[in-house]
Amino acid sequence: MCGFAGFVSTKIRPAEASGLLHRMGEAIHHRGPDERGVWLEGDVGLSHVRLSIVGLCDGQQPMTSADSGLSIVFNGEIFNYVELREQLKARGRRFATGSDTEVILALYEMHGDDCLAHMNGDFAFALWDARKRRMLLARDRMGVRPLFYTRTAGGGLGFASEVKALLELPGVTAELDPLALDQIFTVWAPLAPRTMFKDVAELEPGHRMVFEKGRLDIRPYWQLDFPDEGEEPPRREDEAREEVLALLTDAVRLRMRADVPVGAYLSGGLDSSLVCALAAPMAAGGLNTFSVTFDSAEHDESAFQRAVAEALATHHHAAACGPDDIARVFPQVVRFAERPVLRTAPAPLYSLAERVRENGMKVVLTGEGADEVFGGYDIFKEAKLRRFCARQPHSHRRPLLFRRLYPYLPGLQTQTPDYLAAFFGIRQDSLDDPLHSHRPRLRSTAGTKLFYSAALAADLKGYDAADDLVSRLPERFRRWHPLHQAQYLESRFLLPGYILSSQGDRMAMAHGVEGRFPYLDHRLVELACRLPPALKVKGLTEKHILREVARDLLPPVVGNRPKQPYRAPDSASFLGSQGIRLLDSHMTEKAIAAAGLFEPRAVEKLVRKARTQPLTGFRDNAAFVGILSTQIWLDTFSTGSTTAPQPV
Repeated sequence: MCGFAGFVSTKIRPAEASGLLHRMGEAIHHRGPDERGVWLEGDVGLSHVRLSIVGLCDGQQPMTSADSGLSIVFNGEIFNYVELREQLKARGRRFATGSDTEVILALYEMHGDDCLAHMNGDFAFALWDARKRRMLLARDRMGVRPLFYTRTAGGGLGFASEVKALLELPGVTAELDPLALDQIFTVWAPLAPRTMFKDVAELEPGHRMVFEKGRLDIRPYWQLDFPDEGEEPPRREDEAREEVLALLTDAVRLRMRADVPVGAYLSGGLDSSLVCALAAPMAAGGLNTFSVTFDSAEHDESAFQRAVAEALATHHHAAACGPDDIARVFPQVVRFAERPVLRTAPAPLYSLAERVRENGMKVVLTGEGADEVFGGYDIFKEAKLRRFCARQPHSHRRPLLFRRLYPYLPGLQTQTPDYLAAFFGIRQDSLDDPLHSHRPRLRSTAGTKLFYSAALAADLKGYDAADDLVSRLPERFRRWHPLHQAQYLESRFLLPGYILSSQGDRMAMAHGVEGRFPYLDHRLVELACRLPPALKVKGLTEKHILREVARDLLPPVVGNRPKQPYRAPDSASFLGSQGIRLLDSHMTEKAIAAAGLFEPRAVEKLVRKARTQPLTGFRDNAAFVGILSTQIWLDTFSTGSTTAPQPV
């Protein structure tokens, strides 16, 4: 795990190039605190910061192969590198190091761009082929590792693991993209390739990019796919259970490979607990587990965390996170996320990664991805229930099922059937709407737009991020089962755009910690896509097949517990001294007016309400956190322009 940056540019003078590469590396030094290196040849430069995990003594980067004229910088892991190296050796390839980086060079030399099909890993890399004068950039299938790029003066190219490094390039400025902001305030994240930075793009998951003769060629090498509805291959439950267990166990085994100890996050839910149960027997000396605990009973899962840790006999570490703790680190969360966020949930994970590093570890397994891959989110059950209610739209009994769906939301328990039907959009939405599963969330999130300033609204010129999202859906999308449509929306957009970035890679790597995601092993993802929907959501029970897998591996109190989404206190985190200082700096009428993005009086009213007591309801909390984090983003990065570019 590392970070990298580089460029191909005839406009950067040789006398300045080396210093520029060092500055680009310094901007992302947190991703690789162990070693640094640069490589410069003519108009091509590569910079690398290393977090040593595999090949501790001989995996330095940038890595070059003099015989083939190849040079590479690489972020992440190729988990099947041992098997790949043996296959390559059998074909006569010799290796000078024990690192997975050299395996990529050998694969490329043998297979060209098709090398990507052979890799099982979480990765991003830049590979320069000097003989062909071409740069290959690639990103892993599910979007675990980030990769950004920008065009530079004279038709050149800059690229990096984080935007901070690109801001060191001459002529690259941190100019806010209003369309990206509107996307965040609709779907929680910019729709790649768009980013919060006007002239900076993100390579999409499962894509590769070739830069040659001043031109970019971007295309997918892998895509998420599902069978047509009704054509899912039949699967006996017991056979599916064994196949899922075998693949998940192998995914964990591969991700336990490292030349340093590997720990695990333990939330107390099914997903991370199952990963820990499989990893514990593989951990020499016992598995170290790490959890976040909260003061508020609404958010705390410590009882379940302790139950799993005791059952598996792990070395358990808990990081207590109170409201002031969240407010204290929130500016750093925005700086490392490089985008506004609508929830405070990334903040405890930022602090948890700090605890991992304080305990001398730098690799952890996590349970992220299981909800997307195996149908775990409430939104999947909600969409199923909304379709059930829509078949009898005048029923007063069916909407009452929403109370069972959200037992942890006390405000819903006393609502009338008519209110529940209206709130969840039973009558308004067409069942043919491709975003049917997500419309209630989109409407609720978009409430933040009521705070837009007149200038920002004018800049957006009626742009609709939801329509933009629909335009990006593949033609085959409408042929899928409704559950698979909803899974695609989560896995293709929210997972890489928010979960794996703002809550995952960026928070962990802020402290030089690598997160590994067994559920996102592409073999397991492809298997899950082929499973019949009823094996994932059975009635109103989410992740049915995973529960069957966990039946003999976890205590029943954990294996059978309903899904509790990971949340943290939102506006309530900013009522203490740390939070008040942030509000006084960023949320005053003067500060809001100076930024020009939001209506000062409306925001002041919201802040006054939040100072009196914690806000209730998703819409107000998302608006509060979203506006605050946008103001912090502007203060951290932006040069302030709000001129809207055309949609990407």
